[in-house]
Amino acid sequence: MSEHTVSGDTTRRRPSGPTLAQQESRLAYVMLIPTLLIVICIVITPVLWNIWMSLKRVRLGDLQSVDLWAFDLTLRNYDFVLSGRNFWPVFQTTIVYTLLGTILTLLLGLAAAMLVRDSFPGRNIFRGFLLFPYIAPVVAVAFVWRIMFDAQFGIVNQLLDQPVAFLTQRFVTVDLLGFEVRWPMALTMVILFDGWRYFPFAFLFILARLQALPSELYEAASVDGAVPSQRFWYVTLPQITGVLGTIFLLRFIWTFNKFDDIYLLTGGAGGTEVLPVSIYDYLTGRGDIGAASALSMVMAVFLIVFLTLYFRFIVREET
Repeated sequence: MSEHTVSGDTTRRRPSGPTLAQQESRLAYVMLIPTLLIVICIVITPVLWNIWMSLKRVRLGDLQSVDLWAFDLTLRNYDFVLSGRNFWPVFQTTIVYTLLGTILTLLLGLAAAMLVRDSFPGRNIFRGFLLFPYIAPVVAVAFVWRIMFDAQFGIVNQLLDQPVAFLTQRFVTVDLLGFEVRWPMALTMVILFDGWRYFPFAFLFILARLQALPSELYEAASVDGAVPSQRFWYVTLPQITGVLGTIFLLRFIWTFNKFDDIYLLTGGAGGTEVLPVSIYDYLTGRGDIGAASALSMVMAVFLIVFLTLYFRFIVREET
């Protein structure tokens, strides 16, 4: 009888309140609240506001008299931006600038990493000098480039027989194997500037990966009789493909959205106008907030499509 009572009391006594797993789960959600609020305030809200403004015909001079919350939405901003005669040439310039600037950054970063991978006297000091373009203020380095390549007073033109307006001339005629080729001079200069300024970013990542490679791979390749070029193509390059892909993705996104470099160098003149410069011109030059917002959304859609294709095809092939 007493045993039955004790067992009955035991079965009725259950732990009250949430379990430990439930408490940990609730604590995790509570700790995520500050991060979620920050993301909502500085990411989601500005994006939603930009979408809203892209659907309204608003100009800077109308801000005080226009009801921004009125539900008078329209797609005329997108039609105005996409049907403009300068959109597709500017879009093409943006793609060329982004692709070539990103590729040049990777090539220069890879060359610098291979150069300082092995030990030599003064290597650490040399590494420090390689980081200078990336850590220097963009205003300072852009000003130096403008002075160096100035058509009248630049040191580069002092060494040439015929002065060249490197940063303002759209095309220059070049004799290539007996054929006259119109070379985009100003666009070439901003691409070179992008590759020179940002190659240290790629250099740091690639060098870190190179130093993590096991020496046994190179020893085995040497035993098999592989020459340095073969060791690079069949040992080094396959091992750093993942890092190169990541750097390419990051630099493509950042270069596609780059504004300050081109604006400080050329102001978009000489065939160097890209989409961010066009957005700035719509906003400040024309005072058209709606068109500037619409063009920024077009850039965002392009990047979303690019990222989707990249992760669906490029990353899938690598894995």
